[in-house]
Amino acid sequence: MNTTVEIVLIAAAIIFVMARRLLGEPAVGKRLLLLPAILGVIGLTQTSVDSVDALAFLLVSAALSVVFGLLRGLTIRTYERNGIVMLRYTAMTIVLWVASIAARFALGFLLAPSGAQAANGLMVVVGAGLLAEGLVVMSKAVRVRGQVVWSKGRNGAPHRTSAFLDSWQEKVHGTRHDSTR
Repeated sequence: MNTTVEIVLIAAAIIFVMARRLLGEPAVGKRLLLLPAILGVIGLTQTSVDSVDALAFLLVSAALSVVFGLLRGLTIRTYERNGIVMLRYTAMTIVLWVASIAARFALGFLLAPSGAQAANGLMVVVGAGLLAEGLVVMSKAVRVRGQVVWSKGRNGAPHRTSAFLDSWQEKVHGTRHDSTR
């Protein structure tokens, strides 16, 4: 995929996710955990590391993204609405998104003389950060009274749940959920 197209698509996806999450949306496990992992794996298959400098840049970028993802996850508000656990980005979450993007650009600028490409591994880095964020949000979501959803139902179908998330939540609350699987 063309680097410019990849950057534009990732930026558009991040903006779309930010807008949705600023308004509040269900804490959907599939979106928070599975999709970032898939994004990272796809990114790994498309990333070329042809030097030690490129590998160092990718590893430092990914580590930085994970740290910012963990911090963002801590700022995301989780709450119950109509029996479903919801999440909402806060102003601090957006500040941390901007800071993480700025840090990535700064890292690219600092390492540019070594030949490391700032766009190389972008999907891996974004996926790693979103997965870290999702793990923190899920750990917060299971502590909220309400159903943690695995995937949203379509066309009026009920939301799907996850036995793993349900059992995690049961351990936290000491209760059992009735759910549609």
